[in-house]
Amino acid sequence: MLLFWPCSWGLSLAYGFQNGIGLYLFYILLFLFGSILMRSAGCIVNDIIDRDFDKNVERTKNRPLASGSISVKLAIIYVIVLCFFAFLVLINFNNLTILLALGSMPLAFTYPLMKRFTYWPQLFLGITFNYGIILGWTSIYSSINIEIIIFYLGAIFWTLGYDTIYGFQDIVDDEIIGVKSTSIKFKNSPKLFLSICYSLFIICFLAGGIFLGLSKLYFIVMIALGIHLFYFQISKFDMLNPENCLRIFKSNNILGAIVLVSILVSKIN
Repeated sequence: MLLFWPCSWGLSLAYGFQNGIGLYLFYILLFLFGSILMRSAGCIVNDIIDRDFDKNVERTKNRPLASGSISVKLAIIYVIVLCFFAFLVLINFNNLTILLALGSMPLAFTYPLMKRFTYWPQLFLGITFNYGIILGWTSIYSSINIEIIIFYLGAIFWTLGYDTIYGFQDIVDDEIIGVKSTSIKFKNSPKLFLSICYSLFIICFLAGGIFLGLSKLYFIVMIALGIHLFYFQISKFDMLNPENCLRIFKSNNILGAIVLVSILVSKIN
C-alpha cells in the first residue's frame, strides 16, 4: 500500500473528475494491481540479494530464502512471472507512462544493494517508492510539470522518515553485520532527522496544493497530518522498542489513505 498511495495521489491530482469517474476507477485498479505485483517482485529480489544477511538478523532469519525452504531458482521464476503480469497491467497506459515505469525497474531491483555502499538506502527507496506519483500524473497528462515534481520530492522525504523508523527494528544486528542505513547514521539524533524529513514532506505538499489551487479542506488535513507526524510518529517514537517502531511505521498506511481522500474531496468539490 505504501507503493500504491503515491500512484493514487498523482492520478487524483491530475484527473478531471468533470469527465466522470469510469476511467479514474479503471486506472486506480491498474495502479493497485501493479503495486501489488511489483512490490511482491521487489521483495523477492530483496530477499534473494539479502539472503546471507537475513540469516544473521533475528527478525528475518526465518524468511523462505534465508532459511533455505525456497530455492533461489524458484524465487527468480516467481519474479519473472510477477513482472510479466505487471507488464500486462502497464501496457494499458500511454507511451510516456510505460517508458517511465520501465525506466524505474532498475531502481526497484538495485535498492537492496544500496545498504552495502551508503548510509542513505532509505533515500534511494524514497526515490523508487514514490515514482508512482509521477506515473499517476503522466497517465492523464502525458507530461511532467513542476507541480508534480514538488509532490514527488515531498513524498521522498515522507519515505525517508518512515523507513528510517522501520530500520530501527534491526539496528543492533545491522551494525554487527555491517549493513548501512539512515537509522544507523542518525542514531544519536533520530528525532531531529525525522523532524526535518516530515517538515519537508508537509511543506512540499502544502506548496504543491497551492500551485494546483486545491481547496481549504486539503490544507486543513495536511496541517492535521503534520501534527500527527510530530506527535505520534516523532514524540512517541522509541528507537529501542522494535514493536513501537513497527507500529509507527504501519500508521503511514492510514496517512496515505487520508492524503488521498483529502485530494479527492478537494478535486471533486
